[in-house]
Amino acid sequence: MTKEEHINYWLGSAEHDLETVESLLSAEKYDWSLFIGHLVLEKSLKALFVACNDNKMPPKSHNLVKLSELSGLKLDEEKKVFLDEVNDFNLEIRYPEYKNEFYKSCTKEYAEEYIVKIKEMYVWLKSRIK
Repeated sequence: MTKEEHINYWLGSAEHDLETVESLLSAEKYDWSLFIGHLVLEKSLKALFVACNDNKMPPKSHNLVKLSELSGLKLDEEKKVFLDEVNDFNLEIRYPEYKNEFYKSCTKEYAEEYIVKIKEMYVWLKSRIK
């Protein structure tokens, strides 16, 4: 796979997941929409990693802050905190001890607020890929 194909693979998958986020939000599956929102950013960061690391395979990590660091991305504190918060969506939906509490906090307003920010971060990350 060429570098461009590899990057397009990750970005295409992220775009598909973004559509899924919207569907889940419309279906009032707020917890799952946020989980998939995490995947949107994870895949975008993996595309950035490929772009910045000579087409190497991205690490098998779900940690958005770690992926951003491995991609050489310079984040301000606000973006780091945001990615760290979105990391929680990945953990909280997967593990029963977190899932019930997370589900309770996932109101429509909460999910919509984060999804707007996820979309903004997605656009910003795509703009960093050369």
